[in-house]
This record gives sequence, structure tokens and C-alpha cells, in this order.
Amino acid sequence: MDIQYNVKKVMERVAEAAHKANRSPESVTIVAVTKTVDVGRIMEAINAGICHIGENRVQEFVKKHEFIPVDVKRHLIGTLQTNKVKYIIDKVDLIHSLDRLSLAKELDKRAAAVNRVVPVLIQVNVSKEATKSGIYEEEVESFIEQLEPFEHIRVKGLMTIAPLSEDAESVRPYFARLKELFEKIKEGKYNHIDMEYLSMGMTNDFEVAIEEGANIVRIGRAIFGER
Repeated sequence: MDIQYNVKKVMERVAEAAHKANRSPESVTIVAVTKTVDVGRIMEAINAGICHIGENRVQEFVKKHEFIPVDVKRHLIGTLQTNKVKYIIDKVDLIHSLDRLSLAKELDKRAAAVNRVVPVLIQVNVSKEATKSGIYEEEVESFIEQLEPFEHIRVKGLMTIAPLSEDAESVRPYFARLKELFEKIKEGKYNHIDMEYLSMGMTNDFEVAIEEGANIVRIGRAIFGER
């Protein structure tokens, strides 16, 4: 597995998709998904130019944390249990999976305890698949309003996981809908949010996601191979 080559090819594909959408490749952040990937292989990706890594599980996040260079940004992209928040609150740069009020309360409490404001993305279940976490589109704005009292979390955008499909074109409508919601919320001028990031697209469909407005893509298999 030539990770350096894989990173180069992913960067080329990101750049091509960005150009197709009349955007700068630099406007798209590649988060290398490091679930089950050992530190040695993660370091190969970092040495090839990866600056952001994403873990699905808190246990893995914590285990690898001290071995990853401090200038590499750390993302928690998987479902986050409230009882695990305390382990990552002072270590994580962006949480992609805020999907319920109980989690927001715990994040706010733990962030206050370490005197920081933690950046989060709201996970939206655009496809309404029962197997996926996330808030339904029509509930997102009322959920945002409920977050206003929490001074130690900052909503920085939205995240979604599209249905798994061999045909990336088939999931384009889901990305388009999340982009539309992103822009609507951005125009809403909420006091306590800063709509900066739209995290959507994985190995199967990241080019389509970029064309529809994603500025964070989460890529595992195309970099590290099959798990």
C-alpha cells in the first residue's frame, strides 16, 4: 500500500472536482479517516501532506493522540457518547457529530470546565435512514435555537453521511439539499453560530460532494485501503 501515492491521487481528484465547481482546491480540507489505522501509516499520510485526521471512536482517538504531531488537526467524526466527552474535550479541534441536546449539554459543561469553546458540526440525516445518526433537515433550525444558552460550544457548520451507493450521482441530491440548508442557516444571522464548514463526501462520493459545496471531505479507503 503506497500511502504517499494515494494521498497524491486524492489531492489531484479533489483539485479536479474543485476546479469543475469553479472553486480553489485550497478551499477543500481533506480529513484522512484513520479508523483502525496504526500510527505508522498515519504518519506516512501526514508526511505526504495530510494535515487533518479523523477518528470514529474516542478510545482510538485518545490512544493515538500523543503520537500525532501537535500541528495536525484532530477531528472526531463518529457518534459521540456523552460519557466519552470528557476524554476528548481538551484534545479535539472539530467534532462532526452533534446530533442531540443531551450531547450539547455535556459538551458545554466539559468545555466550560477546561475553559474553551469547542467547535462542532451538526450531523444531519438528510436521507432519513434508520441506520444513520443525525437530526432531520426540518428539525435543524429549531435545534440550533435550543443551543443558544450553551456558551462553550460553537456551531461551525453541518455534516452528513450520504447513502452508500456505487453510483455517486445518485447521492448528489442529498448533498445539494444540505448545501441549501447550510446557506439558509447562514443567512439566518443566528448570534451563536458561525457557518463555516460543510462536511460531506467520502471515498465513494467526495467529488460529487465538492461539486455541491463541501469544504471538508472525509476520506479513508482511498488513502489507507480497505479496512
